[in-house]
Amino acid sequence: MPDLLLHDFPLSGNCHKIHLLCAMNGLPLESRRVEVLDGATRTEEFARLNPVQQIPVLQDGETIVQDSQAILLYLALKYAPHWADPTPEGMAAIMEWLSYAAKEVSNGPQMARLHFLDPHEDIDIARAQAMGRKVLALLERVLSERDWLCLGRPTIADLAVFPYVGLARQGELPLDDHPAVLAWIDRIRALPGYHPMPGLPEAL
Repeated sequence: MPDLLLHDFPLSGNCHKIHLLCAMNGLPLESRRVEVLDGATRTEEFARLNPVQQIPVLQDGETIVQDSQAILLYLALKYAPHWADPTPEGMAAIMEWLSYAAKEVSNGPQMARLHFLDPHEDIDIARAQAMGRKVLALLERVLSERDWLCLGRPTIADLAVFPYVGLARQGELPLDDHPAVLAWIDRIRALPGYHPMPGLPEAL
């Protein structure tokens, strides 16, 4: 079995993505809490682990991977290939959504939530909420036509986008006005191994 250690924070949706993928694939994951709100990622010690000074960081034996999207891709390709795809076309479709999670979802729902979670952060809440509404609208259009974001099945694309969309109410975004997004969240909740983080609903 792999020797996986996640540098982690329980309120981080980016960390929760990794927990979900591991739980859904029976991968043992040890968690080491990093007190992000107290500045623990800004220490010299943490910078030696991850020069970007962000969580999550995954250690798999001697391998270190930082960034939640990169960690999802690494784990899927190495340990859970059915959550990725063997074809260039399939991986391109997945990567489109990983990029969307890293940009639009991060700048929208994630930043809107962070504004209310940590008022010391200098966040343009109007801009973050405007982007968050665009994210919800796009997902509503896409998920009105299909059950999963791509490839007709759950992939790391869904796990990359899910947490901060599921937490959108904490950023005072109108999640309840988007029934197709809510139905997609329920499909994720029904997957074996799903478990919530604070603010996300329980398993179905």
